[in-house]
Amino acid sequence: MTELTSADFERLRDIRAHRPDAIGTALATRRRRDVLQGDGRLFIIAADHPARGALAVGSDPTAMADRYLLLERLAVALGHPGVDGVLGTPDIVDDLAALGLLDGKVVVGSMNRGGLRGAAFEMDDRYTGYDVPTLAAKGLDFAKTLVRVNLADPATVSTLEATARAVDQAAAARLPIMLEPFMSEWRDGRIVNDLSTDAVILSTAIASGLGADSAYTWMKLPVVADMERVLAATTLPTLLLGGDSGADPDETFAAWEDALALPGVRGLTVGRTLLYPPDGDVAAAVDTAARLVHRELPAAVRRIPTITEGRIS
Repeated sequence: MTELTSADFERLRDIRAHRPDAIGTALATRRRRDVLQGDGRLFIIAADHPARGALAVGSDPTAMADRYLLLERLAVALGHPGVDGVLGTPDIVDDLAALGLLDGKVVVGSMNRGGLRGAAFEMDDRYTGYDVPTLAAKGLDFAKTLVRVNLADPATVSTLEATARAVDQAAAARLPIMLEPFMSEWRDGRIVNDLSTDAVILSTAIASGLGADSAYTWMKLPVVADMERVLAATTLPTLLLGGDSGADPDETFAAWEDALALPGVRGLTVGRTLLYPPDGDVAAAVDTAARLVHRELPAAVRRIPTITEGRIS
């Protein structure tokens, strides 16, 4: 069990202000692991949403705005033995490294966050986070990109080209890179992803062909109707995308369980659904998802107290 205290946050602030080199040291000296080990499955907690201006969870438009609360919830999740790692932007990863929460975890660096939620330039999804050389130099384990394809928006081709170059760089560095593709369109001034089965298949086909070397490419795909057809569209290892909270949790978990049984699926990458569950019980939500991914978890995982009252005082 991992619980953060006010002293932990004071130490984090001190490191950031007075000892910034300690962050790089923490990343360089953390205990690393193979990306796939044991049962060959991965359960990754995603926390790269804020850097794209996506702070909402369900009906709460600023749910992810409190960084201290987000870190508390991430600590709960990463303290579970069934959670293999975390996906974040440099600010999140550096916070977690400084707090000592990344030992033995797969660390995934989020690369393109320039397509800000609600912006007129949202489809111009530039690479404003990590790049492959930095990921390799810092010893991170995985790269991640968002690949939204809007056939009516010329900005799409720039993102596709940048993503292809990132795939090439990742392959050259022997760094796994997960692509999260969507067919997207403008509706009433906002970008909406098409979650129909045919659209997800099309986006998978487009993303799979990016770059000159697909040896290290993974897919990160939403759970939609008829996932058998979706998974038949690629031989690339695939992680399931959890999406936002909204659907009934029992229905969500059941859909994940069915999709996790399909060929090619290697696990889950989920963020808001588990970090901000409707009942506030982060530990229970994470435990349920972990047991869907890793069937052989120990029967007795110590319960972690629910975080419901905001930041630690």
